[in-house]
Amino acid sequence: MTEIVNIAAYQFVTLDRLPERRGELLERCRQLGLKGTILLSPEGINCFLAGTREAIDEFLDGLRARSEFADLEVKESLCDRQPFSRMLVRIKQEIIAFGVEGIEPAKYTSPRVSATELKQWLDEGRDVTLVDTRNDYEYEIGTFDNALKLDLKEFRNFPEVVGKLPTELKEKTLVTFCTGGIRCEKAAPYMESVGFKHVYQLDGGILKYFEECGGAHYDGECFVFDQRVGVDPELNETDTTACFVCQATLTKEDCASPKYVPGQACPYCHQKDREKAAALGVKRTAELVGLVKPLPGSEPYENRIPMSVPEKLDRATAIDFLVGMKTARDRDQWLQLCSDGRLQMKGLPVEPGQIVRAGMRVELVSAAAVEPDVNPDVQVLFEDHHIVVLDKPAPLPMHPCGRFNRNSLRYFLELLYPHLKVRPAHRLDANTSGIVVCAKNRKFARELQPQFERGEVTKTYLARVHGLPPEDEFESRQAISREPVAAGGRSVDPNGLPAHTRFVVRERMDDECLLEVTPLTGRTNQIRLHLWDLGFPIVGDLLYLRDRKTGTQQTLSPADPPMCLRAQSLRFRHPGTGEFCEIAGAPPDWA
Repeated sequence: MTEIVNIAAYQFVTLDRLPERRGELLERCRQLGLKGTILLSPEGINCFLAGTREAIDEFLDGLRARSEFADLEVKESLCDRQPFSRMLVRIKQEIIAFGVEGIEPAKYTSPRVSATELKQWLDEGRDVTLVDTRNDYEYEIGTFDNALKLDLKEFRNFPEVVGKLPTELKEKTLVTFCTGGIRCEKAAPYMESVGFKHVYQLDGGILKYFEECGGAHYDGECFVFDQRVGVDPELNETDTTACFVCQATLTKEDCASPKYVPGQACPYCHQKDREKAAALGVKRTAELVGLVKPLPGSEPYENRIPMSVPEKLDRATAIDFLVGMKTARDRDQWLQLCSDGRLQMKGLPVEPGQIVRAGMRVELVSAAAVEPDVNPDVQVLFEDHHIVVLDKPAPLPMHPCGRFNRNSLRYFLELLYPHLKVRPAHRLDANTSGIVVCAKNRKFARELQPQFERGEVTKTYLARVHGLPPEDEFESRQAISREPVAAGGRSVDPNGLPAHTRFVVRERMDDECLLEVTPLTGRTNQIRLHLWDLGFPIVGDLLYLRDRKTGTQQTLSPADPPMCLRAQSLRFRHPGTGEFCEIAGAPPDWA
């Protein structure tokens, strides 16, 4: 298979004879079998081309032989197919549309910071604000950690958006960045022109950073303007793509749909009502049944748990790194695991005195084992291109923990959405059933999760408890311990985290009661602990027992009677439409 070389290059230089240059370049590219786009304007040239190594080198040699392009810098990446469908050479007023007079990169650009220098600044934790000058759909699939998002629909909106930034940023050190650097040639000088005092531009953009520094301090992929759509920090093509219109993250199956027209529409653009979204949920539920029955953890397998070395433990010994991670294991236990060869790096045993560097990954290898059974009957209630709403059964841990890895909700979601990273916006205990809302990409997670953290989501639970409360409405404000106690539970602690739960009696029985519960905070085990402390433990809870006793079992088995606690409904602001959305499940048999 012929290896294809992709190049991105631009240069701001005064050009004349544009129609003549256009004809020459188009003919030369066709002779060499190159495809892509070249933009020409009075202010310079911008190229995105792909072809064989020989053809690319011959084209660049010819271009650089002209004095105006002698210093042309090029960024390269490789792939195994031609990512462009045709060859275009276009004449534009600007090679990067901006529309602001007086910003002339051929005469002045802001100071540049190299990729390696920026990484050093970030490694050192320097007070620097990274400014992403790209469009929203580019930002969504990847950006630098904590980068400032400008909500740009197109680059022409940059001056308008900058005008809304906090004035205190004008005194901060700013580093603008984009895909290859060209937008920053105008963005950074513009910011200087309106009063920002310390503005730099990342030389060569994200692609140059990937080339020299990999993915350090970067989360996700980089959007590229060809059929590859996304590249990872190794500059390899990824499976991710995005809809230019609704900005949905698309799978391979989505892109194969007849409803996907690049730049115009995708399958999710057509799903504008909840009825279709619910129908998709039914389809996903059926798909999931085939993926989790039998349970993924029902066959023995070797589990590898990765641990990355943080910056603060750079150059530490392996044993100091492991102890410094502050897990439940002590130094002697880590030393024994090293001795047993169960700590490995790139398949080789880790020695306790071995020096580790930030970013290295150490794996804890467990012996082949079968995981305990869980309830796999997850229901997908609703799905659109922003969120997935699930009805989680019990017992089922949400995240890998303890004896559970593949038999967890997160692993189930990885099976169901192999090309996405679906993120639950909140947590339920393994023994608690009910409604869970997930975001379908990082952007929507950032808009959804803070609603839970700020207490803006209305959560309603049902609980069946032992005992009969004297009043029909009551509450608890007992603070909850920060650290786990026996069996991973929590305790009432006056010096702990503040917590607040309200209860309303729905039905009284002989010696049990059905409650409607509203947690106003989101502490671990909050509802269970508050009810236990009040003397009304939840029926079926094997940790918070009757008579103010505590048990030792955290996770039930499917054969056990259920713990009678259910997240019945959620009301939250939809991260795509901004409208309030309320979703409720069917009440359980015990209610």
